[in-house]
Amino acid sequence: MKRFESIINTAIKESMSDIHITGEHPVVSRKQGDIQFHSSLKWTHQEIDDLTRKLLSPLQLDKLRQNKSIDLSVSISNARLRLNVFTTVRGISIAIRILPGRIPTIEELNLHPSLHDIAKIKSGLVLICGGTGVGKTTTIAAIINDINKTRQAHVVTLEDPIEYRFQSKKSFIEQRELGAHIPSFEHGLIDVLREDADVIVVGELREGATMHLALNAAESGHLVIATLHAATPEEAVYRMCNAVPVDAQNEVRNQLASTLAMITVQQLVYLEKAGQRVPVLTIVHGTQPIKNLIRDNKLHLFSNVIETSKTEGMFLAERYLEDYVGTLSDFTHYGKIFNPSLELSQNSFYQSPLTSDVPQMKYAVKNQAKTEAPEIANVPEYIEDNVISVLQINDNIPLHEIVDKLNKNS
Repeated sequence: MKRFESIINTAIKESMSDIHITGEHPVVSRKQGDIQFHSSLKWTHQEIDDLTRKLLSPLQLDKLRQNKSIDLSVSISNARLRLNVFTTVRGISIAIRILPGRIPTIEELNLHPSLHDIAKIKSGLVLICGGTGVGKTTTIAAIINDINKTRQAHVVTLEDPIEYRFQSKKSFIEQRELGAHIPSFEHGLIDVLREDADVIVVGELREGATMHLALNAAESGHLVIATLHAATPEEAVYRMCNAVPVDAQNEVRNQLASTLAMITVQQLVYLEKAGQRVPVLTIVHGTQPIKNLIRDNKLHLFSNVIETSKTEGMFLAERYLEDYVGTLSDFTHYGKIFNPSLELSQNSFYQSPLTSDVPQMKYAVKNQAKTEAPEIANVPEYIEDNVISVLQINDNIPLHEIVDKLNKNS
């Protein structure tokens, strides 16, 4: 574990965003979007297996066996990490995303100040879009932090996994993780409508049912903030409307038109004068012309409306880069917000025994003819450690005979 902590500490100091560890291969890192190989750092298959055992709980190890991969977040050396542990031809591999040591502000992320307006929205849908690894989750964290500082609200987040831990300030914030606290985003959205929430954060809109429930929540007076994999605002709207059966698409289109508050599409672009990658946004507000285009299914006209709505704070990426990023003279360096934070040790992590899961039991059943009618069931040999085996017995057998058979099998 000390070797792993040393790699993480070095990655933070050198402003790396990702680390990849796989068996008998140099450690790989990503810095400013570029892949780097570290030939002096190499882990054996056994070392990675041992590290995995230390990082994962028994339940998580059980899920890794079942699904061959697992997502989780951990805190190492006061740094917050998002891990994906998965199986490859080299055995177990670990992909590590280094998260900021504290929750950054919108300004520290070099984002447009209009994103502060999201904290003031009382109800509606806000979509934070973009590809993988462009900082959507971090942007949402900054927005939640804004709400936490400025509003008295009940915020419930549904995440996969929980990446940033919030401490309630003006707002009361509760966080639920997929798998650990909710079986699905769909189930979490059904729950949250009964939990007196003002703000609902959905880690990712994936399935049609989840999208429909998110729209229902926004329509019923909640502020819903969600991420969506989409490269353009048009694609985001298209995905929302076409994720449901054809006979329900008009309903979803009308719901989206009535609830949409804002769409942002984020990408990271290397800027020479900043010496790092900076976020470049497309920003769309839910104005009446935009809502009309959604209702009429004329998404191909989105760009025209965005381009002519400069006074209403809308940007296409090209103009955002020129009119906003191009005018900035001071950028917050990436490494400043990724320093470890002692605040992580103050966060409480508690799993109630009332809801804790027991790893799935795997039995090695002894050979026995199917035609036999045994007086006592086969005694299963449990593969995991520290778990009591389950024994099924025949009520007609005297207890002393059962004990004798157990002693013979032990």
